[in-house]
Amino acid sequence: MAIGEKNVMVIGGGIAGIQASLDLANRGFTVHLVEKSPTIGGRMAQLDKTFPTMDCSICILSPKMIECARHTRIKLYTYSEVVGLKGSVGNFHVKVLKKPRYIDEAKCVGCGTCTEKCPVKVPSEFDMGLGMRKAIYMPFLQSVPRMVTIDPERCLYFTKNVCKVCEKFCTSKAIDFKQKPAEMDLSVGAIIIATGFDLFDASIIPSLGYGKYKNVLNGLELERLLCASGPTRGELVRPSDQREPKSVAFIQCVGSRDKRFGYPFCSSICCKYAVKNAVLIKQHKPDTEVCIFYQDLRVFGKGFQEFANRSKSEYGVKYIQSSPGEIRERSETGNLEVWFEDTVASEVRSHEFELVVLSTAIAAPKENQGLAKILGIELDPYGFILAKNAVTGIFDTTVEGIYGCGYCIGPRSGDVPDSVMQASATATRVAEVLTSLE
Repeated sequence: MAIGEKNVMVIGGGIAGIQASLDLANRGFTVHLVEKSPTIGGRMAQLDKTFPTMDCSICILSPKMIECARHTRIKLYTYSEVVGLKGSVGNFHVKVLKKPRYIDEAKCVGCGTCTEKCPVKVPSEFDMGLGMRKAIYMPFLQSVPRMVTIDPERCLYFTKNVCKVCEKFCTSKAIDFKQKPAEMDLSVGAIIIATGFDLFDASIIPSLGYGKYKNVLNGLELERLLCASGPTRGELVRPSDQREPKSVAFIQCVGSRDKRFGYPFCSSICCKYAVKNAVLIKQHKPDTEVCIFYQDLRVFGKGFQEFANRSKSEYGVKYIQSSPGEIRERSETGNLEVWFEDTVASEVRSHEFELVVLSTAIAAPKENQGLAKILGIELDPYGFILAKNAVTGIFDTTVEGIYGCGYCIGPRSGDVPDSVMQASATATRVAEVLTSLE
């Protein structure tokens, strides 16, 4: 048996990476799970509810995160990145760079005292810039591993050589400002890529006002506002004046199904999360006017169309088949005029809303470009990982022994359950290949 043959590396600690790791570990493989951020959890951790059951997202995800961290056959490498690769299937040698947290991981207990005392506040990436975090922080309360990280670009000690308040108040003596990056060489038989997705930057379409008007959000920003653990503790308020909106519009297919912006495909989940969030808004505030502007409503999956039908009949969500071309802000109120073509009446109309949510295209994660060079795999024209065969080998990349699952291989994942099923299928494929090498 080749060195590392019974070891597998999973790159990406979102729900797909977590599920693949658990499946392989339960089959007897040792899994090295590498995640670039300080915690595993990925995009699912940012969601409020899941579609169409409306179950609490973190309530489903958190037990899996903990199981992953406690599994004796899973080794977590958070705040780490793959920087080199040699070898072939059954005997890969992977170089992993572990970035310094400036924290002694063996001593930190995640008590949060250092975070409370830190005087520096910066926009939180986890809350999509709508909330604040400290220079020493945990991304969210259920972070795994439960320990803080110091952001050297924001920390006063690293930028101005002052402060060290966190070190003063840390009773565990876990602060270590002298910590350096560390490289590790790991031997594995196969590699699974589960790097997730990014969002299309809607500011590329100036007519829709994203990045210009404060009350124009994307779908993930709305998720954080609706979430009980979000920056407003689940209270939906407008970013401009913190006032509760009485009318909300969702605009579908922003950037997707449009060759002008490089994303001619359907992103598969936009209609679903728009319907879900529209219902959430109506559940919170039944009197809110909620309208979805759509081209084609694509809510495929078990129970999904029924849920969309209920959003109309039970909750009163309005649907207008149209693709709005422009959003204008009323400077005196901050309200937004949505201009669209009424295809039934064959005329251009406008309607005023207090908040507008853009359902943006799913984009390939930027890290795919760097990983492709390191791992030697190919990408498709949109930056997603290219499958060896689009029909019979959708999880196989162009390099034997390297596989992909979840949204990093394209928007063919319908939702969270689909990503989980993909991860389990990929884990089975890896186990099959490595077992055949014995």
